[in-house]
Amino acid sequence: MSLIVQKYGGTSMGSVERIKNVARRVAKWHKAGHQVVVVPSAMSGETNRLLGLAKDISAHPNLREQDMLAATGEQASSALLAMALIELGVPARSYAGWQVPVKTDSSYSKARIKDIDGARVQADLDAGRVVIVTGFQGIDEKGHITTLGRGGSDTSAVAIAAALKADECLIFTDVDGVYTTDPRVVPEARRMRVISFEEMLELASLGSKILQIRSVEFAGKYRVPVRVLSSLTDPEMPIEEEDSSGTLITFEEDTKMEAAVVSGIAFSRDEAKFTLRAVPDTPGVAYSILGPIAEANIDVDMILQNLSVQGTTDFSFTVNRADAERTQEILEKDIGPKIGAGEIVGDSKVCKVSIVGIGMRSHAGVASKMFRALSEEGINIQMISTSEIKTSVIIDDKYMELAVRTLHRVFELDQETN
Repeated sequence: MSLIVQKYGGTSMGSVERIKNVARRVAKWHKAGHQVVVVPSAMSGETNRLLGLAKDISAHPNLREQDMLAATGEQASSALLAMALIELGVPARSYAGWQVPVKTDSSYSKARIKDIDGARVQADLDAGRVVIVTGFQGIDEKGHITTLGRGGSDTSAVAIAAALKADECLIFTDVDGVYTTDPRVVPEARRMRVISFEEMLELASLGSKILQIRSVEFAGKYRVPVRVLSSLTDPEMPIEEEDSSGTLITFEEDTKMEAAVVSGIAFSRDEAKFTLRAVPDTPGVAYSILGPIAEANIDVDMILQNLSVQGTTDFSFTVNRADAERTQEILEKDIGPKIGAGEIVGDSKVCKVSIVGIGMRSHAGVASKMFRALSEEGINIQMISTSEIKTSVIIDDKYMELAVRTLHRVFELDQETN
């Protein structure tokens, strides 16, 4: 008997009929003798609806009250799933995050999990029940409900799996695994059978939408095997078949047989690039620019500094496109005048394309192969960032799909690995 945590996304919970299908799938695992904890998202579109109501009340809703409101979506889907399981004759009990409790800090709308007390859940499991825990939410030390931010149900599921020392965390979604790149851009993209935590973390951070990045961090830190698989398959399919489907995200030593030089290609359109020209080339200038940006809670991604005319430098960096307007305002009102920048140039028509693979550690010339392929297609590289297992470039947004298709072909990612 195994302890399994199953997470279902909003699409999987998108209607009463789909919730009944989820219940049939969960019941199958329970009847096979497994202990099962389920972490559902809100029904598809429900969180957006709730946040829209908040915006109708206030342009800038109080974040504590917004979390109170947003948390009700998962509470509804959890209760409905428990009812559906009871209707099938499966003993089930649902809990809100605060009832477990899932303890978080007080950063409303983007809280971080600090601890999970698994005793109450474990007692129900030992009593033979299926336990449903609302994803996306928790409670801070003052007793206030908090939410973890978009994609937070993935993080909840993996964190609960870690707290309960689950054998595996199954993430059911509307795709059947992790692909070498987005099949909507490259139809020849191939589903990977296995991928390392490190590779998945890079792909998630670089634009892959399959898993929320914090969930992968949790999985790697606490060594929780995670499997991404489809909830749109027959809920009655044999457990052995279902348990081996999708993509397993696991330890690097378990992926050696498939350690391709490049495993996948990620891309993100959510990029904006800023360049401060003719900045005085003096000690501390980087902090003078990036310090106020960080204080505004804006994440900086890629950074490039080039010597310009004598005594000055051009300083470029990228942020999420959603933060572009605020970044421009901070640069123009505060930073630029303070440091004496010659010109501030913002560009939101850029994108990031990245290659990722643990095999890059032991193979030379991978980055140069990438650069040559892009050059042959007439694609200019504006910025470059590298690590042991990834290389990212900033390019003009209009070339993104061409770049992804080209790199997928050049690195032969449509070919099965041995």
